[in-house]
Amino acid sequence: MQLALKQITVHPGQQLLLKELDWQKFEEILSELGEKRASRLSYSNGILEIMVPLPEHEKDKEIISYMVQILLEALNINFEPLGSTTFKNERMNQAVEPDACFYIDNYQAVIGKNRINLENDPPPDLAIEIDLTSRTRLDNYRLLGVPELWRYNQNGLQINLLQEGEYIESSISPNFPNIPIIELINKFVKQSQKLGRSEAIRNFKKWLMDNID
Repeated sequence: MQLALKQITVHPGQQLLLKELDWQKFEEILSELGEKRASRLSYSNGILEIMVPLPEHEKDKEIISYMVQILLEALNINFEPLGSTTFKNERMNQAVEPDACFYIDNYQAVIGKNRINLENDPPPDLAIEIDLTSRTRLDNYRLLGVPELWRYNQNGLQINLLQEGEYIESSISPNFPNIPIIELINKFVKQSQKLGRSEAIRNFKKWLMDNID
C-alpha cells in the first residue's frame, strides 16, 4: 500500500527522511505541500528531508532576521529579503529552504521575482539556519554556492564562509565587516528570551545609534 503525503504527520522538532526520490517526484511533493506550510524542506541527490520547526526555532529565526534587516537599513545597504524561499538547481540535484535569507550584493537580480531558480539566478548572499534540532545542511548550501551561511544554535551564532568550494568558520561577516555581529546576535537573542523581543530590539537599535555614524 502506498501512503499519500497528507497521511503522514511530522511533529514539531521531528524530521522525516524520504529516500530514492527522483527530481520529478520531489517537485510533485513540493507542489502537494504548497507554500503555506510550517515545514522546511531540503533535497539532495534523491534524499528529501522534511522538518517542522519547534516554536523556539521560529522565535530565534524571526528576531535574527529582523536584526539583519535593521542593520542593513541602518548601514543604508540595499537588499531583498526572501525569507524561506525554496532554492532549487535541478542540474545539481539540490534544493533547500533556509530559515531566512537575504540578497545583498545581488539584490537587483531578484527584484520582483516570486520564484528563484539557481540554474539561472544567483544564490542568496546570506542564508540563516536555526539549528536547534542539530539539523545540518551544509552540503546543500555548499553545492548551491551560497557564499555566507549563518547557523544559530544553543551555543550561539556561527558564521560559515564559502572558500574554494568548502565552508570555513569565520569570526567576521563580509556583509558586515566592521560590526561585531556574533557578539550582537548572541547578546540580543538571549536578551529577547529573558526580557522579550520588543525590549531586546529597542536595545539593539540603541546600540546601533550609539555605535554607527
